[in-house]
Amino acid sequence: MRSIRAAAVGAVTLSLALAATACGGGTSTGGSDDSPKTLTYWASNQGASVAVDKKVLQPELDKFEKQTGIKVKLEVVPWSDLLNRILTATTSGQGPDVLNIGNTWSASLQATGALLPWDQQNFAKIGGRDRFVEAALGSTGVQGKHPAAVPLYSMAYALYYNKKIFADAGISKPPATWDELIADGKKIKARGKSVLGAEGANLSENIHHVFVFAKQHGADFFTADGKPDFTSPKVVEAVKSYVDLMAKDKVIPPGDAEYAQNQSVSDFAKGKQAMLLWQSAAANLKSQGMSEDAYGIAPVPVRSGTPGQGSQVNSMVAGINIAVFKNTHSLDGARKFVKFMTSDAEQKILNTAYSTVPPVASAQQDPAFGAPDTAVLKNTLATSATALPQVPSESQFETTVGTAVKELFADAAAGRAVTTDSVKAKLEKAQQQMPAA
Repeated sequence: MRSIRAAAVGAVTLSLALAATACGGGTSTGGSDDSPKTLTYWASNQGASVAVDKKVLQPELDKFEKQTGIKVKLEVVPWSDLLNRILTATTSGQGPDVLNIGNTWSASLQATGALLPWDQQNFAKIGGRDRFVEAALGSTGVQGKHPAAVPLYSMAYALYYNKKIFADAGISKPPATWDELIADGKKIKARGKSVLGAEGANLSENIHHVFVFAKQHGADFFTADGKPDFTSPKVVEAVKSYVDLMAKDKVIPPGDAEYAQNQSVSDFAKGKQAMLLWQSAAANLKSQGMSEDAYGIAPVPVRSGTPGQGSQVNSMVAGINIAVFKNTHSLDGARKFVKFMTSDAEQKILNTAYSTVPPVASAQQDPAFGAPDTAVLKNTLATSATALPQVPSESQFETTVGTAVKELFADAAAGRAVTTDSVKAKLEKAQQQMPAA
């Protein structure tokens, strides 16, 4: 990815229009084959830059054209633009044939009716549903409905730590709990280094972390029937605990409140910060000149004990899905392209390039994904990660609550008090901005 998505600011307004507009030009049969020799593909920005993605993807698209005779017109869309571009396409009916989506958007985009449902027949065209690991399939849409997309890249959060900074501070191992991280932070700051990088102005990054903190506090942002529940005491406590890493515990530097475009990754790669919470960061760090020997990788801390399910969850199920617009004029070609991109051979090439984990079970077992750092990610996905809420209003949730956390970080950076009441007030405002059920 660039590993983390910046949620589109206009998502709320556009999403509210979707219920009325539905697919915007889709056909009842799910597309046609009027122009099967050309496909348009919107790829998400997975690498350190758009140029990096083009360098990774174009040889594979050329390979697909050679195999099938179908030319793929590539556009790599930055995360800051992708959601709004997709939502606009669903209302206008003028979208690409195939596109990447953040897996957390699956339910919201599924609700528009614009994406091809992956029923048994469509899955059969790409080798079957059972090729994909269950954790990845859990972030493809509302439970009980046909998936709106197919898993392409899987990721999990991990704690990356600078070995030299740790050694200089007399720290022998990465922290396993938040209390240990805060204690280590005092030793690191005494050596003149920043402790933990964050992207306080990145809405989706904020959501990912407060979602995990909520799980660790035994809380959820939505009720069992999908209604927002942002102001429950445990949710408020969880959000405050995350922001307190800057406001109270002083392990996240105030300047990170304005970060939204991978600046925390760059700081870590340059040795300015000792730790980083990030999704599958190896390729990004390598592209910025950081040697694999310079850092270690460990599970994200929990409140106590070891990672697992329930209150021991330490990552959301991160990843990218590949979807097909229902009104494509090349349904057969689009399905062939999805089959190609999720083939074992391409899964190995692409997930190696992006330091991600293949969601295809057989590809995931390849020795290429057996390195210790990848093992941490694979184990997290298998044992201690859970999907963000698969509800139609998920994209609005990212925008409203993500903005609330951004504002709280801004308060912390400016020296304004972050209290239980101020956190609750921000979350109450966020809940009021959510669409009516």
